[in-house]
Amino acid sequence: MPTIFVLFGYRFLFYSNEYTPIPVYVVKDGNKAKYNIFTVELVDNHGFKKQELKLIEAIIEENVETIAQHWNLFFNNAK
Repeated sequence: MPTIFVLFGYRFLFYSNEYTPIPVYVVKDGNKAKYNIFTVELVDNHGFKKQELKLIEAIIEENVETIAQHWNLFFNNAK
């Protein structure tokens, strides 16, 4: 589970066995959500409240390029 960054206590990461569309997971305090990043879309949520999801989505939207760079770098180096 490579961590991309941590912001406001939210850990943004991806799993090394998942592929496109590029997913990003967010974890905090035992809660977990999964998003697709290029059309920022919530795929799954376990425990985050609506207000937290809005903040998480805004963070993802602001960092789509960073998330994609980390994901691409990981998978290009894994080959």
